[in-house]
Amino acid sequence: MTSLTKTRWVYAFGGGAADGDASMKNLLGGKGANLAEMSSLGLPVPPGFTITTECCTHYYANEQRYPDDMKAQVEQGLARVEELTGKRFGDAVNPLLVSVRSGARASMPGMMDTVLNLGLNDQTVEGLAKLSGDRRFAFDSYRRFIQMYSNVVLDLDHHMFEEILDEHKERLDVTVDTALTAEDWEKVVADYKKAVAAELGSDFPQDPQAQLWGAVGAVFASWMNDRAKFYRRMHDIPESWGTAVNVQSMVFGNMGETSATGVAFTRNPSTGEARLYGEFLINAQGEDVVAGIRTPQALTKIARASCRGRG
Repeated sequence: MTSLTKTRWVYAFGGGAADGDASMKNLLGGKGANLAEMSSLGLPVPPGFTITTECCTHYYANEQRYPDDMKAQVEQGLARVEELTGKRFGDAVNPLLVSVRSGARASMPGMMDTVLNLGLNDQTVEGLAKLSGDRRFAFDSYRRFIQMYSNVVLDLDHHMFEEILDEHKERLDVTVDTALTAEDWEKVVADYKKAVAAELGSDFPQDPQAQLWGAVGAVFASWMNDRAKFYRRMHDIPESWGTAVNVQSMVFGNMGETSATGVAFTRNPSTGEARLYGEFLINAQGEDVVAGIRTPQALTKIARASCRGRG
């Protein structure tokens, strides 16, 4: 007898509720399970949805094709995020932007790919500029998205973009990214797009739906990249586990001196001491911490005092 039960590929979270919980790590990955748990606890988690590890397994077992009913479930998940945020994906006036992140059941830091600010294009960046009242922030976010998406999804070398940015900074006689104005970032964006067109023979993708599916495919592909395979071998993580994909509405650490990005732990990851530990960068996004261009600040007063004492 054939089962008529549909496989569930997408689990929503946010708005004080979630379809999953912390016990579903094998299906939702570590990140997705914890996002669901925190949402259920009423923590202010930006809404989103998780595409399951089973979907990744299906993808690789079926010549890199998605399950037939997955697209409709993703559309439903996105519609729920729109409802919770009051924004619309691809809307030129009130755009919803999302991050797309991997999330295996075992932690694999830095091994797989992430895309931030997805949904930006030549129209939505203008909407973001008006909504935020900060044109500089909008175009800073757009240049970050173009660089990250081009590297992760379009397989273009990120050094190409770094060289373009360095040329602009040299021309302007500045050393830090935060010194660039809105007009400066607009010029950087224009040069980034020219570079993409020259490399690919086609323009940077402007359709947010195409951007989303490109990023989902890139996260699944990153499960099989060389560094992820090496990490799995080193840590005895089975290839069959697959990775989940977490699509989540964006919050911005690069909106000025009152915004920041960072990491926080309930224990010191080096010593195991049961004390709040973390670090942050003001007016930045997550990749700035990873890139090591700027030195983050310690999260707690005790740690900052300790750093000053050593200095």
